[in-house]
Amino acid sequence: MTAVLNPLTLRETCFQWGKRTYIMGVLNITPDSFSDGGDFNSLEMAFNQAQKMVEAGVDIIDIGGQSTRPGAETVSLKEELNRVIPLIQAIRKSSDELLANIPISVDTTSSQVAQAAVQAGGDMINDISGATFDPKMLSVVAQLNVPIILMHLRGTPKTMQSLTDYQDLIGELRQFLEERIQAAIHHGIPKDYIIIDPGIGFAKTVVQNLKILRNLTELRSLDCPILVGTSRKSFIGHLLNQPDPKQRVWGTAATCVAAIGNSADILRVHDVKEMVDVSRVADAIYRVSLEKE
Repeated sequence: MTAVLNPLTLRETCFQWGKRTYIMGVLNITPDSFSDGGDFNSLEMAFNQAQKMVEAGVDIIDIGGQSTRPGAETVSLKEELNRVIPLIQAIRKSSDELLANIPISVDTTSSQVAQAAVQAGGDMINDISGATFDPKMLSVVAQLNVPIILMHLRGTPKTMQSLTDYQDLIGELRQFLEERIQAAIHHGIPKDYIIIDPGIGFAKTVVQNLKILRNLTELRSLDCPILVGTSRKSFIGHLLNQPDPKQRVWGTAATCVAAIGNSADILRVHDVKEMVDVSRVADAIYRVSLEKE
């Protein structure tokens, strides 16, 4: 029996887990991300994209200055800070009240970036390494008193696609996440501040990604909200024979419906407007309460 999860409040947004699916919009300020690399390189373009996401109904914006695509090289601390911090500051200073108060998650594996980003107005840390790359990450996040998303990953973005040999995919994934949850709690992060992500597309084959989507409910017993990020990923491209990530919107929609049907709480997406609609209809089908909001 899984526990009822306590709500999480970030700024003016109350995340009531299980009531509906929440949409996290991806905003990469990187020249080399697999899907939108180079699209939002200037501060003005990135700011405009954040505004469009808010208008489209996004619940949280995930800002990243380090590409995590397969084979990605790491950037310097200075470069990552230069990409991320000015955008957070610009959003917080916006005259548009909705934008100025939108919850911001920061996609980083660096505790120094996490610290600076939260001080600039970030609300949550999204660490694709499950806080394993930087030994200081968990203690810094505990000290900052913000939530953290812990993702399952093997190796690094540069090496991960050669590390897809699992004896028991879901069991190993669960064990990794359970260990990371315990480590976070040990460092002083409250359980209510921990969100888990099975890491679809990270050290996983096409079939393994599909298995995770089918078996997502097996992660429910960890008693944390579940984030799923399938948006435009290469396994969708493989299934559709579609090399252009931007042409994978409908494939992404199918994976989002599957994730919601298997009790995902947050969807991390590039195409916010479309996936807001997808989640609204899927929520009406799958969520327990069919009462009017």
